[in-house]
Amino acid sequence: MKESTLAVSLAGLSFMLTVIWGGPFLRVLRHFKIGKIIRVEEPGKHMVKMGTPTMGGVMVTLPVLLLTVLLNAAALIGLKLAGKSVLVPLVTMLAFGILGGVDDWEGIRGKRKGDGMTIRVKFISQWLIAFVVAWALKFMLETPGLYIPGVQRVIEFKDYWWLFPGGLAVDLAPWAYVLIAMFIIVSMTNAINFTDGLDGLAGLISATLFAAYGVIALLQGQFFLAQFSFTLVGALFGFLWFNVHPAQLFMGDTGALALGATLAVVALMTGQWAVLPLIAVIPFSEALSVTIQILYFRWTKGRRFFKMAPIHLHFEMLGWSETQIVQRFWLISLLAALIGVGLAMA
Repeated sequence: MKESTLAVSLAGLSFMLTVIWGGPFLRVLRHFKIGKIIRVEEPGKHMVKMGTPTMGGVMVTLPVLLLTVLLNAAALIGLKLAGKSVLVPLVTMLAFGILGGVDDWEGIRGKRKGDGMTIRVKFISQWLIAFVVAWALKFMLETPGLYIPGVQRVIEFKDYWWLFPGGLAVDLAPWAYVLIAMFIIVSMTNAINFTDGLDGLAGLISATLFAAYGVIALLQGQFFLAQFSFTLVGALFGFLWFNVHPAQLFMGDTGALALGATLAVVALMTGQWAVLPLIAVIPFSEALSVTIQILYFRWTKGRRFFKMAPIHLHFEMLGWSETQIVQRFWLISLLAALIGVGLAMA
């Protein structure tokens, strides 16, 4: 079976699994009243979403976990359908999913109801997990440093540069790689979290990004990583079955943190993280808008650069409908992903 065919087949299978078990899972969330609490400062129209079931990230992670474990277990009977390389992104997804789940639960039933974990605890936890993941990427998987797309010449610089198909490869010092990888993981984790604010937005954007890096992995010959990426794409489409406007279920930090961190790891494993800001232009813009808002607010002592941040709320305050924002952001994301894949393989 061709690797691309298997990858697409896994996407279809994970989609069906997610849709099938999504209904019962949704009923369980409703039974135990695990619903989202809307912040007072959010646009008024969001108040109708109060109580909508959340922690929908579990709907995505479990089918991916099941299929990945089964594919690796197939090696016991002599079938080479998956490899150990996917264990790092899988463990990353589970670790950040658990962290997000704790945050969601604290915000729903914990002592900090409505707020979740403190920012300091959440942020420190992200950096600690990111350190372990970055160390595993460098010293266990020996992932490539950085491919600079479009550069087709050799530059000698202390033996750290050489020519590689698809761009110039830069081998970073181990400590530098770990620090950069940690920053990328934590940044992408929070970028997807900021994107998760409108029905279908984070799920649709994330599916596009994983599809883009799945294609890059296929072209690089990293077939197991491509299969994992497309399995996630299928699961995200299954989640979107319940998350499109008007949403029956929200992703929550359980899904947003897991997806952001896993996407960063997949990008790092391909070595094509130079194009990550382009491919992930929407999450990047969401995170950048929050940074600009905070810095401008402090600099001007109370004035706001955007009407509200993240930036999707700014456009909502301007009068764009939720559906318009999601569709237009997705069109931008799709175009950026296509350009990014083209550059990565230039």
